[in-house]
Amino acid sequence: MRYAFIIGSNAFIVPHGVISSSGQNGSKEILRIRSLYHDDQPGSFFSVDLHIDDHNGNPINVTDNVLEPGSSFKVDVHRNGINILRADGTQVIHIHQMDDETAMNLEHNIVAELEISMPVAVIRIFGEFKTEGLNVLAEGEKLFVNNNGYATSAMHGTDDVSFTANGVVL
Repeated sequence: MRYAFIIGSNAFIVPHGVISSSGQNGSKEILRIRSLYHDDQPGSFFSVDLHIDDHNGNPINVTDNVLEPGSSFKVDVHRNGINILRADGTQVIHIHQMDDETAMNLEHNIVAELEISMPVAVIRIFGEFKTEGLNVLAEGEKLFVNNNGYATSAMHGTDDVSFTANGVVL
């Protein structure tokens, strides 16, 4: 199975639904796709495990779309996505499983890669967070990992997506 992570205007196509990080504090898995939403299966839903910090360094731990007890964050779950919010309602991270029609309306170079690799799911990520001493900012047009910027690229990998001090490694 292949997954496509759309982060900023970049596509990272990898064999597993996992993103990890490696930085000054070691390495860890920060996102794992647990289940996917299928519009032809009424009981299906998109579910993740997530282990990141907000931009102030406050930990956010989610298991199967459920926030750890005692967290000051809020989780907004939809059948095809999850949104982590601060207590004031501002977004930390939004993870969304794109439908096929929306995914095929991305930039032409990304659509071409999706057509070739045929991933089982296209997952879009927006937000600003920290992980293992790294600052990650995923906006509509760009991805920044510390000071490394990425825009309109499509990369294939044989391993998971990993945020590192040197940028994104597959």
